[in-house]
Order: sequence, then C-alpha cells, then structure tokens
Amino acid sequence: MKKEKKYNLRVRLWVEETNGIFLGLGRVILLENIGKTGSITNAAKEMKMSYRQAWQFVEDMNKHANVPLVEKMLGGKNGGGARLTEAGERAVKSYYTLESKIRKFADKETAKIKF
Repeated sequence: MKKEKKYNLRVRLWVEETNGIFLGLGRVILLENIGKTGSITNAAKEMKMSYRQAWQFVEDMNKHANVPLVEKMLGGKNGGGARLTEAGERAVKSYYTLESKIRKFADKETAKIKF
C-alpha cells in the first residue's frame, strides 16, 4: 500500500490597482523599514535594494494610493528623511491582516487536497 502524500498550498498576495501592482510583500517590508529607519536610503540598504528601486516603489505606492503612504521630509540641520503616513501604517497592517486570512483559508484547504 502506498503512503498517502501530503501537499502544501502556497499563496502569494499582491494588491493591484488598475494601473499595476500597489502592494506586495516586498513593498510592505520596504514601508516597514522606512517607518523603522526614517529614511528611504536606509530602508533600501536593509533590503539590499538600490535607492533608485526603493524610490520608484515609493512613488508607485503613493501614486496608486488615495493618499500618500510615505512622506519625504526635506533636509535641514539634521538632513532629510522619510516617514510613513497614517495611511502607510494602515496599509502595512491591512496587508498582513489580508495575508493572514488567506493563509488560514489555504491551510484549511490544504487538508482537502488529494491527487
């Protein structure tokens, strides 16, 4: 008698807006890093991502959102930086909430897989 195989259902989540990807795990991690470091440059470094790519992601997210998720602060005595807006903080929380719900659903469905 053959041993019954177990399968695992893997799911990745992207939130799209009409003109393209709005949020995905990488962008959410970038937002978290901006919130933590107060800087797009430092957030990109933590992810081993170029500043240019990080800035493009921030621009895309801000463009696709109803209100900006990241606010750039101009330099001054202590230099510039960036911060998450309230909408940015909500976007991070909402993404993880959706991801958790989808993962729970996928886990439940995994038990039903028989090939």
